[in-house]
Amino acid sequence: MNKVNDLPDTLSVFPLSNFIFFPNTSAPLNIFEPRYIQMIDESVKSNRMIGMIQPKGKSNSQKPELFKVGCLGKISSFNETEDGRYVIVLKGITRFNKLEEIDNGKLFREFKINYKGFENDIINKEQDINFSDLNIIFNNLKSIFEKQGYLINWNELEKQSLDQTINTLSMASPFSKEEKQMLLEAKDLDFRKKKLEQIIKLYASDNFSNKTLQ
Repeated sequence: MNKVNDLPDTLSVFPLSNFIFFPNTSAPLNIFEPRYIQMIDESVKSNRMIGMIQPKGKSNSQKPELFKVGCLGKISSFNETEDGRYVIVLKGITRFNKLEEIDNGKLFREFKINYKGFENDIINKEQDINFSDLNIIFNNLKSIFEKQGYLINWNELEKQSLDQTINTLSMASPFSKEEKQMLLEAKDLDFRKKKLEQIIKLYASDNFSNKTLQ
């Protein structure tokens, strides 16, 4: 298990809109832009760690403003394709706070970071799932997913721990980037579950249209 003191205080970041992930979850990524190819090259040669963080503005900007909180991940799988892309799997370690950007002269961006407020992220403490607590989430979210053409293996979700289930649903749900960021920044699992329920109720009551929870 990683300790906060063993984690980097400088981090290269991959801004990706409408994408969040959490500690103790995994995310596959297809890397093809030259700047992120360079970032992965350097990461693989060092600690294999990068940060995922959402841009606030348009993601096609070269230097979009970023949200304050992202998630540190470690590359657990790395493959190069015949056309020069990288296909990686990133394992979530802990959330982090973005501090100041470093002028590194590289194609990709680096930031000074800290982990204040997220010290418990690296404690692998699973909670047994209680589906009576998730009835509202499951019933409404199934309808939202079906309306928007999303496919989820609900039987597999039922085999996960409570934190894995809540986090997987937060990652996969078709919410706005602001709503996903709210879920990422939730202080603990119970608060994230409550926010997830609020967002789902809003979507369900609004006939599944995209109305961001403020």
